[in-house]
Amino acid sequence: MAKPAKGREPRPLSFYLLAAFFGLFVLFLYGPIATIVILSFQGPNGGLTFPMNGVSTHWFHNLFQQQAVGDFGGALTRSVSLGLIVMVVTVLFSVAAGLGFRHRFRGSGVIFYIAVASLIVPSILVSLGIGLMFNIVGVEPNWFSSGLGAHLTWTLPFGLLIMFAIFNRFNRAYEEAARDLGATPWQTIRFVVLPIIAPSVIGIALFGFTLSYDEFARTLMTAGSFNTLPLEIYGMTTNVTTPVLYALGTLTTALSFLVILAALGGVLLVQRRRARLGSDAGVGV
Repeated sequence: MAKPAKGREPRPLSFYLLAAFFGLFVLFLYGPIATIVILSFQGPNGGLTFPMNGVSTHWFHNLFQQQAVGDFGGALTRSVSLGLIVMVVTVLFSVAAGLGFRHRFRGSGVIFYIAVASLIVPSILVSLGIGLMFNIVGVEPNWFSSGLGAHLTWTLPFGLLIMFAIFNRFNRAYEEAARDLGATPWQTIRFVVLPIIAPSVIGIALFGFTLSYDEFARTLMTAGSFNTLPLEIYGMTTNVTTPVLYALGTLTTALSFLVILAALGGVLLVQRRRARLGSDAGVGV
């Protein structure tokens, strides 16, 4: 006769304690976001706190109308534009540096530590230093010049560290095989190296855009006369007393999630293309 299935062993107390801690962590992480999203759907006479006074999309429509205080459209455009520029520059320099550091050269250690040193410097000091430097040389700080430089001191070290980690475990046999088949160095990079590291490059692009898009401290002294979105929101917290501010936060949060989903979609497309090419090569063999 078959033995009766044994009952599942009871979970230890530590499991429930860790589960409760994780639940509190998730609540602490996403609770404020959920509150802002809910309050952004207040009715036309709604306020900034609970209980809600009706449910509508009034404040989302109001967001795109002329505001007495603040420039939502301009600030959002500047933040997105700056984020895209930072993303492109971060990807290009990170990939180039990753390729360059594959071969040791004199001073490589010093250059590496200088490149990542900005991660341990307080962001507000970096912003203050860059702003003062621009003032000393007589150039007016602006979001597309001094602001761009300040953001790159934040995104480039992350991009470099990711590329160094990728190339440290990169199998050079693929490149050697390509060269044996007659590929030039550029063809090897384009058709062999880049497709392999493509998911990591997408990750660097995601880091570059998101870190720049919501950066506040490094933008504070370097944005010049025109605010980016984080500065605009901070300045409006003392002036705007309607849920339109929550509507703005909901839209910017949705944009951030869309960027993340787009990056994940890009990674999946790269993986599917790689799997398809591998299966085609197997059929050919």
